[in-house]
Amino acid sequence: MTFFDFHHHKENKAHGIYNLDYEKIPPNYLYSIGIHPKDIQPKNIDDQLNWLKSNIKETCFAIGECGLDSFVEIDQKTQEDVFLKQIKIANEVKKPMVIHCVRKFYEVISLNKHAEQPMIIHGFNKKQNIADDLLKNNFYLSFGKAVLYNLSLQNVLKTIPLNRMFLETDNEDFNIGELYQKVSELKQISLKQLNEQILENLQTIKNG
Repeated sequence: MTFFDFHHHKENKAHGIYNLDYEKIPPNYLYSIGIHPKDIQPKNIDDQLNWLKSNIKETCFAIGECGLDSFVEIDQKTQEDVFLKQIKIANEVKKPMVIHCVRKFYEVISLNKHAEQPMIIHGFNKKQNIADDLLKNNFYLSFGKAVLYNLSLQNVLKTIPLNRMFLETDNEDFNIGELYQKVSELKQISLKQLNEQILENLQTIKNG
């Protein structure tokens, strides 16, 4: 069985969404493209946004990863401005968004009102109350390697509706089949059911 990797950084991986780094050339397989908070160049924002828009090719699945990060040096206002501009681009091209968020969940939720396309928080590993608030605001959650060993996160995942989740490797080096196996056990469904549901979710966000 082949398992879809919602967000990864490995080139030439067929079944998943490749995260295209800033200023790289788009591949001929599924990818996402965005300006990560750490890559924002305050004096060159227009050029960065032009790079983004001009590289939304046929195999582009999503805008991202983009979002807000409390640990990067770029000031909050600039981060929010660049994030909002990418939300507007996603609206224009009708692509879902892969969201990077570090300790800025409620700010991301507040900006969600501008989005017309689905937003997916990638690498989610926070507490139940944050998961609940994100779900109430129509976000999807993508889970990674932490599910394999983090008992608290496993308990959170058990409460997430199957039609609101994705699974990913991000930049970790492990077999995503292990993650699918673990999640199928936690959700008490078959691997086949889980795999089919993830693909259905993918189709849902693709259609907006």
